[in-house]
Amino acid sequence: MNVRKTLTTLAAGLLLTLAAGQAPAAEPIKIGSFLAVTGGASFLGDPELKTLQMYIDEINAKGGVIGRQIELVHYDDGGNPKKSVGFAKRLIQKDKVDIIVGGSTSGSTLAVMPLVDKAKIPFISLAGSVKIINPVQYWTFKMPHTDSMAAAKIYGDMQRRGISRIALISGSGGFGKSGRAQSLQLARQYGIEIVADESYGAKDTDMTAQLTKIRDTNAQAILNFGFGTGPAIVTKNVRQLGIDLPLYQSHGVASKKFIELAGDAAEGVRLPAAALLVADMLPDNDPQKPVLLAYKKKFEAKYGPVSTFGGHAYDGLHIALEAIERAGSTDKAKVRDEIEKTKGFIGTGGIYNMSPRDHLGLSLKAFKMLEIRNGDWTIVN
Repeated sequence: MNVRKTLTTLAAGLLLTLAAGQAPAAEPIKIGSFLAVTGGASFLGDPELKTLQMYIDEINAKGGVIGRQIELVHYDDGGNPKKSVGFAKRLIQKDKVDIIVGGSTSGSTLAVMPLVDKAKIPFISLAGSVKIINPVQYWTFKMPHTDSMAAAKIYGDMQRRGISRIALISGSGGFGKSGRAQSLQLARQYGIEIVADESYGAKDTDMTAQLTKIRDTNAQAILNFGFGTGPAIVTKNVRQLGIDLPLYQSHGVASKKFIELAGDAAEGVRLPAAALLVADMLPDNDPQKPVLLAYKKKFEAKYGPVSTFGGHAYDGLHIALEAIERAGSTDKAKVRDEIEKTKGFIGTGGIYNMSPRDHLGLSLKAFKMLEIRNGDWTIVN
């Protein structure tokens, strides 16, 4: 009996030892994302996805966050808002993600926001429309500068150059429509008269009809709000028609892809953009410079030229993970509260200071006014 009791005790001890050695690993932190990796907005989504994957791999190699690995659950919506809604439902209901960092386009983001609010899950958008955060939506935050900020930055530059009459042309997508609305709304404040108001569709391949109408006005400059191939076509058509007016684009074209698509016609185009595009030109005492150069070096070593769009993914991911770390868990309400408390976060888009009244946290100072010269970016003084 003593022998049997001893063997039973030893067996129980062995099982406990084995169980302790094979204890299940902590559940991963699930970051959900839907991005336009393919399609007309792929120049947005492609660098965004690459950035998320690159930094999640790096963070996991260092042990993850709060003792847990990070799992990226991603879907390619091709910039289609209907697909975005379907993928968002899947991320929330099936994949059970802890937070969503994504939404390359304004249309996709705006379509998903009601779902996010109903599900009570933190959502950090990578799209530009001011409608995403104005009025403030409890569960939604965003990284890029707004179209309203872009219009204000452009109008400020126009004022300094004595421009008071402009022609507006915009894309028909969510970003273009919102940018147009903000441009019209802010014009009077900056002493700007809109003498033409034209638009183009996402699939249009020639805008000479609209630009011919603009040529026949007394406009002193042209402002185009859009993204994808549209702004490059507008830029080429302006030059082809011999329209000798200053041409402004929005931050929706802040990547080398635009310069490649527009070619020589891009020379002299002005636009507001994040400092990432001109990181090397910043003074050494600029607090953003080390962050920008580190991201630029890492991304370009693996994928080629950086864009501000990949930078938005860097900012969104790190703000999300820092919030989780401060919360000490993935409790959605606690993480949401910590995102809203973000202060002094130095990102690629600027220095973020959020609050219950501001789910972006950037000032107009975060924008640089750039001009394309010799196929590259220069800072406008």
